[in-house]
Amino acid sequence: MTLIDARNMPRHVGIIMDGNGRWAERRGESRSEGHRAGSRSVRRIVRLARRIGIEALTLYAFSFQNWARPDDEVTALMVLLQEYLLSERDEILGNGIRLAAVGELVQLPAEVRAVLDPLCGESSGNDRMTLTLALSYGGREEIASAARALAREVQEGRMRLEDVTVDALSARIPSQRVGAPDLIIRTGGETRLSNFLLFGSAYAELFFSERLWPEFSEEDLFTAIASYQGRQRRFGQVVA
Repeated sequence: MTLIDARNMPRHVGIIMDGNGRWAERRGESRSEGHRAGSRSVRRIVRLARRIGIEALTLYAFSFQNWARPDDEVTALMVLLQEYLLSERDEILGNGIRLAAVGELVQLPAEVRAVLDPLCGESSGNDRMTLTLALSYGGREEIASAARALAREVQEGRMRLEDVTVDALSARIPSQRVGAPDLIIRTGGETRLSNFLLFGSAYAELFFSERLWPEFSEEDLFTAIASYQGRQRRFGQVVA
């Protein structure tokens, strides 16, 4: 905590949790074990984020493109997601966390939706932190869906063409419901966004960590926040 200024916290943090598979391979273990270790990191970082006052945390848990991975890996990821939701239910509800999900959720297995949907509903009134899971999610796909919604409204005469603005598009992008991210963290050493929060990331500060996600610690999160706090956010303007 000595690394960061509690008065200048990012309100919304997004995390691209990369490196589970490489972590497992380096240890001679299966990729599924890497994802299980990554799930433990999720628990650790969510608890810390709530404790230090981050208002919104969005985790890139499963991308739209991840469906192309081997069937056994996808199945293992869905089982882990279900286990996480079941095991963390009491903590989410007991600590004022509102759970939300964005992405092509209709593609998720029925057994996952049977746990996810009720927990999102039960926690909807909580206000200490919003935890959003990006599941079957793609930033391009999300923008395209919002554009279709706007086009449909114009076609049906419910909106004028001149009313199609950046704000109108933003209002139809589910990941924007908690506001644009202030800070996006990517673990695993890669330096790209990989289709994550593309609309909202326009003025986000980016932090790339060499740590593989299962190794990402509390200190690493503090380091990312300290980096954010050391930057001047201008949003395209000149600051006197």
